Amino acid sequence: MKKLFNKVLVSAMAIGVLAGCAGEEDTIIMAPLPVVQSEFTSGESWSTSIGDGVGHFFSNLSPEYAYGKVFIASREGVVKALEPDTGNTIWELNLGEEGNARLSGGISSAYGKIYLGSENGKVFAIDEESGEQLWAANVNGEVLADPVADSNLIMVHTSRGMLIGLSQDSGEERWTINTEVPNLTLRGDSTPVAVSGGVFWGTASGRLAAAIVDRGQLIWQQPIGTPQGATEIDRLVDVDASPIVLGGNLYIVGINGNLTSIDLRSGEASWKRKYSSAKDMASDGGRLFLITDKDHLVAVDARSGTELWTNNQLEHRLLTAPVIINRYIVVGDAEGYLHWIDRSTGEFVAQQLVDDSGFAVGPVSLDDGYVVVTRQGSVKKLTINQ
Repeated sequence: MKKLFNKVLVSAMAIGVLAGCAGEEDTIIMAPLPVVQSEFTSGESWSTSIGDGVGHFFSNLSPEYAYGKVFIASREGVVKALEPDTGNTIWELNLGEEGNARLSGGISSAYGKIYLGSENGKVFAIDEESGEQLWAANVNGEVLADPVADSNLIMVHTSRGMLIGLSQDSGEERWTINTEVPNLTLRGDSTPVAVSGGVFWGTASGRLAAAIVDRGQLIWQQPIGTPQGATEIDRLVDVDASPIVLGGNLYIVGINGNLTSIDLRSGEASWKRKYSSAKDMASDGGRLFLITDKDHLVAVDARSGTELWTNNQLEHRLLTAPVIINRYIVVGDAEGYLHWIDRSTGEFVAQQLVDDSGFAVGPVSLDDGYVVVTRQGSVKKLTINQ
């Protein structure tokens, strides 16, 4: 419900729940809903639910479209595979005991399985066809980021600064890499990206880390932000966003840090631009789209780092990470609106109210529409009516 997110918020909510302490509170105001003349409307193909969703908890638990199915999950532990055309349930599995699974990372797909992580320090592997739980592995720390697959491994980044490589067959631990975690951090962790035998992820100490997948060997760390300021909150430098790889370059952004382009061959920065963000970015190949810590939507040229446009009309509306659907950038907000934005200009194209419980994650694109999951667990397949 809308009352879940009041118009007056505290800064800790705007940038994510802090792990370690709840400190100084500065009142900030959610921007009013922009007035948009929508160029299109949305039609509803089907609607279902996934328990109580994620509620008011921090979560990046997003649907996954893979193997010709839509996979959804609730924080309590219910996992479903849905038929994309009808929304009918193909199979259902409950990973929770008395609703305490606390699922928080995923859903990811690879090797004929789907993978989820939990705040209880568990990683689950489920057969995509039958819905059978194949294994569950205990790891050191909460799993808030998506598991990532490469080289017959499932890699998970935990809240204790560990990147752990698990066998995709059995969940057996193959290696662990430790990175520093400060006393005060944001609630969230960077989802790794694997490419060309390497794995890259952001750390809570403000760095981009790189390792060799096969051996689990850390090879370098590149600073993305340097702690500055008088207070602990001012000195946060978490890199919680997932890196993006385009050709031979990797792009990463952090809180109180920089949007940085890194040459993968040398590990050196090609350019840096002053942006602060804890959310994943989107890219159409030539441009990067990011949400700043003030919920400003920005487009940046990937080659030069030149800012192409900015839209600040959704300030402090607790936006989801941006996603690309058709020709548009789409973000959800805390009041349950989806905002559709022209990729070239940054201007609003359409706006729709889906569910006033709000969004924790953005929509997921299908072949013939898109799926949304609200905080209270409502699941809908929608289509664009031009």
